[in-house]
Amino acid sequence: MRDQLLLTNLRLFTGVDEEVIDQGAVWVEGNTIRFAGAAMDLPEIPDEVRRLDAGGQFVMPGMTESHAHLSYANDLPTAIGVKPAQEVMVHALDNARLTLGAGFTSAISFGSVHRVDVVLRNAINAGQIPGPRLEASGRDLGATASNADLGDSLALLADGPWGVRRAVRQLKKNGGDIIKLFLDGEGLSEQSPPGQLTYTDEEVAAACQEAHARNMRVATHSRSAAAVKQALRFGADVIGHANYLDEEALDLFKQNRDRVAVGPAIAWEIQFINHCESLGFSRAAVREMGYDAEVEATKAAVKKLLEIGVKVLPGGDYGLSITPHGSNAKDLEYFVDLFGLSPAEALLCATRDGGAAADPNGMLGTLEAGKLADLLVVDGDPTADITIMQDHSRITAVMQDGRLYTGLTNDNPYLATPEQTDAILTARAQSETLRKQAEHAMRSAG
Repeated sequence: MRDQLLLTNLRLFTGVDEEVIDQGAVWVEGNTIRFAGAAMDLPEIPDEVRRLDAGGQFVMPGMTESHAHLSYANDLPTAIGVKPAQEVMVHALDNARLTLGAGFTSAISFGSVHRVDVVLRNAINAGQIPGPRLEASGRDLGATASNADLGDSLALLADGPWGVRRAVRQLKKNGGDIIKLFLDGEGLSEQSPPGQLTYTDEEVAAACQEAHARNMRVATHSRSAAAVKQALRFGADVIGHANYLDEEALDLFKQNRDRVAVGPAIAWEIQFINHCESLGFSRAAVREMGYDAEVEATKAAVKKLLEIGVKVLPGGDYGLSITPHGSNAKDLEYFVDLFGLSPAEALLCATRDGGAAADPNGMLGTLEAGKLADLLVVDGDPTADITIMQDHSRITAVMQDGRLYTGLTNDNPYLATPEQTDAILTARAQSETLRKQAEHAMRSAG
């Protein structure tokens, strides 16, 4: 019989809509939800089911990070891919733990250095390490002189339709679930400025056709309207950034809104603007690169995408020195303050819509009977104050695939706290006392 757990005395946000059920309950069997709803509607629960009182806390679905770089080591942008694979793997183990502890039970990779994502995904799926469900990618796929052309461990360079097909096949051979395709440039790049397409239509078509034929999905770096349209025309599944949109791009989004999702990844731009001088760039230089204008364009673009029903997901290029792993929930605040969503709407983007993007089979993102058991227990009400989600101490527990975790964001979660040590020693002392009393009683009776 599979382990079962009943959570009661909780405020429940199922993620189906914005409703919060004041007296809710969740019944989990193995890695599957048996019931989630009002406590008064609970069916009869077998006596052997373990029960936990949530103390009135807020229970919600796990969130999805839509632009994950778990192999990035919180380095400067110019240092991505410099570390050897062995060192990167050590960082990635911590990054996976922190991401899960921050409430993100699923993640869509937007590029991995070396082959780290695939190894990480396999270890997470096997239950060897804590981490989000990971749709693993390999190295970024880009053209010569593209923004991806920064080092062998970061990018797999391919040119021409058959060169691109060969690269996709190699990524599949390496175990990837999704490819990351660079379609245009970046303000920081001297060789590939923003708005300049780096692949021809024939190359993009070849990449998407080859990936889909091999049951891989396609994510793209697409900042300009031209790159967005390229991605949509040839079937990309997840579009990163989409900062600039024209009417033709919006029309294509309308046609594809049921199958495509967008992760604006605006955290990178905002934090680069805020911390540019510490990275060696003057404020004037960053403005000249176009990042201020890009943030304003993104705010306008996201509002238009939401109006036409496109799924817009949190995910902000976390894993850099200015966007460290574990701070992913900052995106929820941006969704409220910059994009005009209510806190509950922002949560739906991270849960319901993120789950739909991470698993097109519909098993993630909401707490409903039959779905996979990914959920959070939160001390506080994020529908009233979305910034609560950034406070790791308020994430009381995280359940991923039916496994319940606590303390994942502690500096060293493998060390027992003084309180835990005292409890263990006290329990052992009590057990030893009871054992001696039992032995004494047996001798006396004899």
